[in-house]
Amino acid sequence: MKDRFGSLSFAITDWKEFLAVSKQSFKKKLYMKSTNDVTRDDFDIMRTLGSGSFGRVVLARRKNDSQYFAIKVLDKAKVLKTKQVEHTLNEKQILQAIRCPFTVYLEHFFQDNLYLFFVLPLILGGEMFSHLRKIGKFQENATKFYAAQVVLAFEYLHYLDLVYRDLKPENILIDHLGYLKVTDFGFCKVLKKRTYTVCGTPEYLAPEIILRKGYGQSVDWWTLGVLIYEMAAGYPPFSAKDTMKLYERIVACKYHFPTNFSSDVKEIIKAILQVDISKRLGNLKGGAEDLKHHKYFKSIQWLPLCNKKLVSPFIPHVSSPSDVSNFQRCSEEPLQVSSVNRYAVEFADF
Repeated sequence: MKDRFGSLSFAITDWKEFLAVSKQSFKKKLYMKSTNDVTRDDFDIMRTLGSGSFGRVVLARRKNDSQYFAIKVLDKAKVLKTKQVEHTLNEKQILQAIRCPFTVYLEHFFQDNLYLFFVLPLILGGEMFSHLRKIGKFQENATKFYAAQVVLAFEYLHYLDLVYRDLKPENILIDHLGYLKVTDFGFCKVLKKRTYTVCGTPEYLAPEIILRKGYGQSVDWWTLGVLIYEMAAGYPPFSAKDTMKLYERIVACKYHFPTNFSSDVKEIIKAILQVDISKRLGNLKGGAEDLKHHKYFKSIQWLPLCNKKLVSPFIPHVSSPSDVSNFQRCSEEPLQVSSVNRYAVEFADF
């Protein structure tokens, strides 16, 4: 069921039960091929909301019911050139199989001769990154409110045997109620055993990725520690102009706390930013429960949070289901049309 802003509503009475049911659903949907029940002709494309290295996200209106969506449009030629076909297929498969209060998901998927189209819910509050840069840093209650939702998002993804690998303020959207949605699942993958791929944002890389030791879901908890610091300080804990110097600081876990940090914030960051993964909070025997029971989160009511019953410390201004004023204006480029399908083989699995 959706509200008038197109946001999916959840009625979760037991979080553990929700995880168990979600896992069964995820297994069924993960490798399903797209039905291609919609095409480009079913949508009016309104404006660009953001752009990246091989695609962009556009605001679109479905013609038959005037519902608004965000469509991620990927240029097939660029996906091929950058060798991102497998990552992109992973992203599509995972997005079609997940349904969580704190992540985006795939509403529809289709392709034409030039592009891949991921039809996603329209999250109207914009990127956390924009809001963080605008106000400098978040108050402790806002930082905690957001961090708690990331804990639940990661608990959900990890329960499905996924590793996310790309947490940062740019990949977190804020909805019209002030709640979070983790987005951009390009680096997310099903984790059967340890993996060795170096991917993610340099300032957020866990030591085990840099050291090429092979890693698992522990890397996501490290990024949560970095995010909590950045939300509270306005900048990440590790920085350097030279990438190698940055990596040295991360591996040595060299960072300093600003004077305004409370003892609870310091304690949870220290507990998460542990180079030794056997000591890292979130990666211990108790998993996400250890984080939930940390005194930093003692004021969080977890089940009401799951159901979005708590009032967010920050509610973005959103006047209508098509109000995208929280996104910066981007340069516009019309989508091309081609009668020739040059990439039929490469994208057949989609």
